[in-house]
Amino acid sequence: MQTKQQIQKLLSSAGVTPNHRLGQNFLIDLNLMRLLVDSAGIHSNDIVLEVGCGTGSLTEALAEQAGCVIAVEFDSTLADITKNLLREKHNVKVLQTDVLESKNTIDHTVKETLKTIRKKYLGRVMLVANLPYSVACPVMINLLTSTPFADCMYVTVQKEVADRMKAAPSSRHYGPLSILLSAFGEVKMMRVLKPTVFWPQPKVDSAMVSFVRSQEKVKLIHSTEIFTEVVSLFMQHRRKMLKACTKFAQGKLENIHNWPEIFDDSCVDPHWRPERLAAQNYIAIANLCSEYISSE
Repeated sequence: MQTKQQIQKLLSSAGVTPNHRLGQNFLIDLNLMRLLVDSAGIHSNDIVLEVGCGTGSLTEALAEQAGCVIAVEFDSTLADITKNLLREKHNVKVLQTDVLESKNTIDHTVKETLKTIRKKYLGRVMLVANLPYSVACPVMINLLTSTPFADCMYVTVQKEVADRMKAAPSSRHYGPLSILLSAFGEVKMMRVLKPTVFWPQPKVDSAMVSFVRSQEKVKLIHSTEIFTEVVSLFMQHRRKMLKACTKFAQGKLENIHNWPEIFDDSCVDPHWRPERLAAQNYIAIANLCSEYISSE
């Protein structure tokens, strides 16, 4: 793990400074970094995905415990720094790419690397990272709903994102991320982090958050694809009544014509607004949609 002075020296030697546009705020409190790694409880058969590896400070600590670390870095200079520093760590794969191919898709190279590594290491797929703000939500959503799934996540994110992860129905921060995380597992706020633990200091607080996937919860969802479409349909129009949202249905939901029956059977009032529904309400609606679609 690297101190602030070590990170500054590495950047200076490469002739660069932190890029604010890319959200390059380096975690420099080594005790907090150790807390993140230790809380994850990484085993030698686990695969760790790190998004935004920077200069490899956290990467090095992860490599000491994981079977393999896939470190993704968009900035080519930082990716080269990490590759050079950890060139003797044979269980580290540094990928210089944007982790997102699109908002709804993890980069092809990242996915293929995960699938390949999965053939050798049969433990958990874990996201452990100091996540850049611009990609935090879509990365977590993709790792919840598309393969390969993340079995758990231990991340530092801006406090606003952490509030979204933990938000309850009808609250200001409640949204798709809140619903999906609640539906698939358990979220815990581990620690609120002040700007002083980062360099350069951000203007807002951050937080360290954990998510652990629950197979018991996952089994309640008949189709992850339909469930995700249902959440997206209604939460895109969160201020409208549920019955009004249905006219915007697309994809597999477009041909559903018995919405009143679905709302009735799921014990949901069609006059409610989407932000009022809890994860279990969305699961009930999605499961009925799945049954209707499969019977067509």
